[in-house]
Amino acid sequence: MLSTYQYSSYEYVRPPEQSGADKKRYPVVIVGAGPVGLAAAIELAQSGVPVVVLDDDNTVSVGSRGVCYAKRTLEILDRLGVGDACVEKGVSWNVGRTFFREEEVYNFNLRPQDEHKRPGMINLQQYYLEEFEIKRAQELSNLDLRFKNKVLSVSPDGQGATLQVETPDGIYSLETDWLIVADGARSGIRRMMNLEIDGKIFMDRFLIADVVMKADFPQERWFWFDPPFHPGQSVLLHRQADNVYRIDFQLGWQADPEEEKKPENVIPRIKAMLGDEREFELEWVSVYTFQCRRMNSFTHGHVLFVGDAAHQVSPFGARGANSGIQDTDNLCWKLKLVIEGKAPSSLLDSYSQERVFAADENLLNSTRSTDFITPKSKMSLTFRNAVLTLARDHAFARALVNSGRLSVPAVLTESPLNTPDTAEFAGDMVPGAALDDAPMQEDGKSVWLLDAVGGHFMALVYVNDPAAVDAASARAFRLLLDAPIPVDVVLVSSKAGVGPEGLRVLVDEKGRFAERFDAQAGTAYLLRPDQHVAARWRAFDAEAVRAALARATSNVH
Repeated sequence: MLSTYQYSSYEYVRPPEQSGADKKRYPVVIVGAGPVGLAAAIELAQSGVPVVVLDDDNTVSVGSRGVCYAKRTLEILDRLGVGDACVEKGVSWNVGRTFFREEEVYNFNLRPQDEHKRPGMINLQQYYLEEFEIKRAQELSNLDLRFKNKVLSVSPDGQGATLQVETPDGIYSLETDWLIVADGARSGIRRMMNLEIDGKIFMDRFLIADVVMKADFPQERWFWFDPPFHPGQSVLLHRQADNVYRIDFQLGWQADPEEEKKPENVIPRIKAMLGDEREFELEWVSVYTFQCRRMNSFTHGHVLFVGDAAHQVSPFGARGANSGIQDTDNLCWKLKLVIEGKAPSSLLDSYSQERVFAADENLLNSTRSTDFITPKSKMSLTFRNAVLTLARDHAFARALVNSGRLSVPAVLTESPLNTPDTAEFAGDMVPGAALDDAPMQEDGKSVWLLDAVGGHFMALVYVNDPAAVDAASARAFRLLLDAPIPVDVVLVSSKAGVGPEGLRVLVDEKGRFAERFDAQAGTAYLLRPDQHVAARWRAFDAEAVRAALARATSNVH
């Protein structure tokens, strides 16, 4: 189908329910084996929760579809075991440039600070991400990935759900305690449950053209307003893996989608942009409209919605797959604690609260981007063009240019799981923020902070000298590790040394941790399993940590 990618068909295996096996009830069933459903499945399985994934297809996504994966998403993919493969295959970039007609008016850098492991963004065709995730999923013995399994009906029962599933061998019934719905924007399960999704559909059409060509364009994002090769409209250019370039042409609402997709209409647009002498091959073409919508709640009893099934945004700003994978990062550690009986099911209410907040932030930014890119009145067009003209020479106008505010993690400052500060701190690592990265050393080897922490609750305690930690403090640290929900205490210091037996020591060799976390001797941070800050203090106090842990797991009575 594509000249640069060979599609694989994954094997259908007759489900045990259709092979005479005893009927069993599963802890978690996930519907949808796209990037988001697979991320949830991998996270749960590698943390010890058995999971079944149902997908009605037996291959990866057709066409490049989602292509931009942000730094925070890459950090999550690292913990899922697929980050390296994505970055090695993808095109890393940090700089974006915006043009008005023929002149550059604005540029930005997604990673102005060095010494982070991951770039601000990579471009990678969605089928590669899915391929890497499927390979990882197949390595996990407690992850049952079932292709050609189409869900026909869902019957929630208050304690879980019963599904009727169709396969090439007929229909079977499947019971689960928890159902995660990741079946996309046209979610069949959302429809079966008669659940609404509210928002706005934008009256515009865009043409995606993926072209294969050899070009020496820099690894950057280029966005044009009203360029001479596509007057009155906008164009976006991204480079992907395999010398595939994604070009988005704004068409206007009146464009006929079927006509616009024809090669005889697409190729002249690309030639006008690239010039007649540039050789290229048309790889994949699609015409899309887009929506900014979300469900009122992402949790409905024991049925939990993630990704496009829960919320949809415009493609400008790379917010779709990024926000979906961040949904699963938020949900899975909470669901694991609930399944293990270590947290009440009310903890899952915070999943909906936190991710609805993030979705609203995405929807607001996405709507503003779309309104700027596709002005709907003569006055708004005049304003937009005036901003672009002023942006060439004036910094205040550059802040108003909006060709798609790019995906960043939501700072969950209003989360009920946070413990408020009781002391003054500088910087961005407030309760609710996703952790910043920093170069560290552990046991004489260079490591990244985000690779060294995550997956369970951790306390980072900054000390002047790890070898000088007193016996009473060491005992308090170990008691936290032995708690019903263990907290792993890790010492951070600018000085190398051996801490008390059983305690890890991270050496802040370049001072970046101290700088980014405003750390001084005694400073302590409690981290959630998803690498968000739950609480911080100027002095370590075991009782304060226990209270913050109870709050972060909804175990406050």
